Amino acid sequence: MSIRSYVLDHKLEILVKDIVYTLRDYFPYVDIDRVKVVICRNCKSKALARIYSLPTVWRYILKLEPMYIIEVIEKNFNSLTHEEKVKVITHELLHIPKKFSGGLRPHGKYVNKHIVEKLFNEYIKRKSIEKLGR
Repeated sequence: MSIRSYVLDHKLEILVKDIVYTLRDYFPYVDIDRVKVVICRNCKSKALARIYSLPTVWRYILKLEPMYIIEVIEKNFNSLTHEEKVKVITHELLHIPKKFSGGLRPHGKYVNKHIVEKLFNEYIKRKSIEKLGR
């Protein structure tokens, strides 16, 4: 039986930074230095990715600022196209509240398929314009 393990993924952190910077007017509150990405290997979850925050009591005791961890489920996420990966990461970023307080937004008004599609289309549009400018 394989044991679940976690690995920091700097390549995916670059993708997160690219999404946040490309959509800066949508994510002005995201402190990219306090968002980390880990890959979960040998995880049995059916999810593609999840986002976590450190509970307030832990942050208080450890004297830490709010931070977020995006966990990507390796076996599910790796089979996605680049476009689908951008959508999944965008979805997870939408869970971060505007105050970057350490809380998480639920699915609903601020986190849903329509907003993800809107932001993805804007991301593609901006990346296309960026390529033309080179």
